[in-house]
Amino acid sequence: MEPVKELKKQQTQEKALKITGAEAIIHCLLAEGVNTLYGYPGGAIMPVYDELYKFRDQLHHVLTRHEQGAVHAAQGFARASGRVGVAIATSGPGATNLVTGLADAQIDSTPVVCITGQVPRHLLGSDAFQETDIIGISTPVTKWNYQITRAEEIPEILAKAFYIARSGRPGPVLVDITKNAQFDSLDFTYKPCKGVRSYKPVPQPDLAAIEAAAHLINQAKKPYIVFGQGIILGKAEAELKAFVEKSGIPAAWTILGLSALDSDHPLNVGMVGMHGNYGPNVLTNECDLLLAIGMRFDDRVTGNLATYAKQAKVIHFEIDPAEVNKNVKVDLALLGNAKETLALLLPKIEKKSHGAWLGEFHKKYEEEYEAVIRRDMKPDKPGLTMAEVIAEINKATDHNAIIVTDVGQHQMVACRYAKFRQSKSNITSGGLGTMGFALPAAIGAKMGAMDREVIAIAGDGGYQMNIQELGTIFQTRTPVKIVVLNNDFLGMVRQWQELFFDKRYASTVMTNPDFVKIAEGYHIKACRVSERADLAGAVAEMIACPDAYFLEVKVEKEDNVFPMIPSGASVSDIRLK
Repeated sequence: MEPVKELKKQQTQEKALKITGAEAIIHCLLAEGVNTLYGYPGGAIMPVYDELYKFRDQLHHVLTRHEQGAVHAAQGFARASGRVGVAIATSGPGATNLVTGLADAQIDSTPVVCITGQVPRHLLGSDAFQETDIIGISTPVTKWNYQITRAEEIPEILAKAFYIARSGRPGPVLVDITKNAQFDSLDFTYKPCKGVRSYKPVPQPDLAAIEAAAHLINQAKKPYIVFGQGIILGKAEAELKAFVEKSGIPAAWTILGLSALDSDHPLNVGMVGMHGNYGPNVLTNECDLLLAIGMRFDDRVTGNLATYAKQAKVIHFEIDPAEVNKNVKVDLALLGNAKETLALLLPKIEKKSHGAWLGEFHKKYEEEYEAVIRRDMKPDKPGLTMAEVIAEINKATDHNAIIVTDVGQHQMVACRYAKFRQSKSNITSGGLGTMGFALPAAIGAKMGAMDREVIAIAGDGGYQMNIQELGTIFQTRTPVKIVVLNNDFLGMVRQWQELFFDKRYASTVMTNPDFVKIAEGYHIKACRVSERADLAGAVAEMIACPDAYFLEVKVEKEDNVFPMIPSGASVSDIRLK
């Protein structure tokens, strides 16, 4: 009988199955519906890998080339699929190599479970080979972590790990398992976790607050919505659309909220933040009611807090009470999942059209178009711009691709100019700003959404931070498309050096390898473009290719991303040049 069927039979009969801790880990993953995980083997996790080998028909393990690649791939999988991503690593350096991805997942609310091996229980604290206190190290960057030292703990703790990772405001969980616990036997039964004492992942909506919010919305003359990833995580896209259309309120998004509302929706007015659109930033300080839905008032969104939306009443829709009044003092908090709070609010608001107010956003867009967008799309210089490349990708994919961006100028340009018709289409490192994110995250995103085109967009700097994951693409035959926008600079840092450090380009000039040859070394079809006349054909060829494809586009070396809010400035001080 197949192992999974045997497990289900035993669970149905409510009888314990006598197995090792390592095998119990595999059964727990299967019981949680895991079919794909990412990792790198080593001594302290070897018993689990031995069991993975036996269950290879049920669990697809992806051997990444670095543990950081594994956790970023798990993040990409989670963001594209809406399921918990899983990464696995050995002790010591294997575990510490996960930390950057854990921190990234923590600040961007990505549900990930990381399992690490650990030295045997009797060696803990002895500075044994590859022993590291990963619990102490990871505590600040995880939603929860736990060290298992006895085999019988495994089912309960892993069930709790998955529950905590996916519930409420999602986040990363790390479970460290000593080697003796993997070898020892236990009587295995599995019960999915349905709750943890004192942990209330979703606050109950306050109906009085809902009534108060409806009153403020119905009275407002210049209401304004800024929505974030909470819409996507809460599966509230339909509720947001209905709310926006009935209320007639202009709606802008944070970079993690991008794709929750159709890019071409008439009430979608663009992006807020340091490199966001002109109108959504400036008019933040002119609205009379600000509705912040599933966003956390990050400093890149607010700019100078002393001047942010001081004229407006603020309603904060938030699942995590810790975020309320943390950065911006609000007049009303609507706690709970945005899907539920918006549904409760919808019948209480009046159907309106704020035509004149919406027109102010349109006027600001025209200013931005003349000063920035026209130049980005139709430059008056021979070199290609990043915006042109994004526009060509939009056209070739009919706005239906998942775009996974790295961090830097290309990220801001992609978020500004990429167009989407489906949710979960924009995957990027938001709060932590992790260079090296895009390539491994794109691998996970493709595996989490095999029916969609997945395109990784990176700069020449960030791309090289995890370039080794080309080996993962080659080995797994994952058909991701990779676009490197190469300006031979660490572009975003160079822009700041130009504007604020008198063009002292300290350590930002990049001497790059031949990226095409490197891709070809991994048997990935590759192309380089430097002329405008060749761009459309190269992008079309990339999209038409059924396999992985690498495209390098040589872009202007010293092009800047505008608009831009200087660090510490008010959103009203956004610069168009």
